[in-house]
Amino acid sequence: MSKVLKRGYTTGAHTYMIFNSALDYFLSTKLVSISKTNKMDNDDLDVTKNCEIVVTISDKVDDLRLNVTPHNAQVCVQGSNKLSIYAGLGVGVVTKKGLKITPDFPAINPTPLNAMFDIFKKLSLDYENLDLHCSVSITDGENISKQTANSKVGVVGGLSILGTTGIVKPVSSSAYIDSVRTEIEFAKENEFNPLIFTLGNSAFRVSKESYDEAQIVEVANFVYDSIEIATQKEIKKVIFVCGIGKMTKVYQGFKNTHNRFGTIDFVQLKEDIKNEIGYEVDIESTLTVKGISQELEKIGLVNDLYTMIAKKANEQIKQWFPTSNVEALILEQSEVTGW
Repeated sequence: MSKVLKRGYTTGAHTYMIFNSALDYFLSTKLVSISKTNKMDNDDLDVTKNCEIVVTISDKVDDLRLNVTPHNAQVCVQGSNKLSIYAGLGVGVVTKKGLKITPDFPAINPTPLNAMFDIFKKLSLDYENLDLHCSVSITDGENISKQTANSKVGVVGGLSILGTTGIVKPVSSSAYIDSVRTEIEFAKENEFNPLIFTLGNSAFRVSKESYDEAQIVEVANFVYDSIEIATQKEIKKVIFVCGIGKMTKVYQGFKNTHNRFGTIDFVQLKEDIKNEIGYEVDIESTLTVKGISQELEKIGLVNDLYTMIAKKANEQIKQWFPTSNVEALILEQSEVTGW
C-alpha cells in the first residue's frame, strides 16, 4: 500500500491564525501580545517545516524586534484605526523588483497580508483611534533562509511568509515549485535573458562560469513543471542543462526525473543508439548511461551519443510545450565544447 502523503498549512496560514489570536488578546487587555506557533510537518520539500512563527502586537513600535534592514510597514486603515505590519527577526525584507511584494516592504505575500488586514478590520469595529504595530518573525529564519533562493532574488534577512490557498500539497512538491516560479518571475522582471535551468550541483557550477547567478534557476527534478511555468510566463529563451543520465530520462518522457517516478528504459536506449548511431551497445554489462557513454567514447562515438540524446530531449520538450523556446544541453558535452 502506498503511503498517504501529509498535507500541511503554509507559513501564511499559520501567521494568519496566530495574528488573529494576538490581536484578540491585545484588544482585550491592551498589553503587549505575543503569539507563537510551530509550522506543522508535511511531506513537501519545505525548509520551513516545524519552524517557529511569532506575531507580536503593541501600541508602541519600540516593543517590536525588527529585521534590521530599513523597511516600510504594510499599513491598513479602518476608520480612525490603523495597523502597521513590519518584518520581524527572521522574516525578510524585499529589496529588488520582480516579486509579488514591492521593494522595501516585508516579505509577506498578498494573500496572508490581506487576510490579516481583514481580521483587523473585523475585530476593530468596536474601537476608535487604535494605532497598532505588529511584527511577524520566524525564529532562526535568517539562518534557514540560506537554504532558499531568497538572497538571490533580493529578500534580505530572513524567510518569506508565503501562501495562496493556505494548504501545502506535498504530491506536487508545491513549496519547491513555488520557489522556481518566483525565481523565473524575478529573472523576467529584471530582463535576464536567457534563463538557465540547471539540474544538479555540477550543472549549476558550470553555468555560473558563464552566466549571472540571478538568471540561473535550480529546478531539481521538476523539469516539466519548470518549463511549463517558463512557457506560461512567455520567457524568451531557456537553456536547460543537466547530466546525460537525467537528460536521457527527459527524452524518454519523464516529467520528473526523480527515481521514484521510474527508471531509464535501457532496451529503448539501446534501440535508439542502434538506429541513430549505427552501433549496438551491450546493455547487459553496462546498465548505466555513463557506462554506455564510456563504451562509445572508446570508439569515438560519444559526441554522437550526446547529440542524439540532446536532440531527442529537445523533441520531447517541444511535444510537451510546442510554443516553448527551450534548448536542452548535456552537461558533459557543454563542459568540452563550451556554450
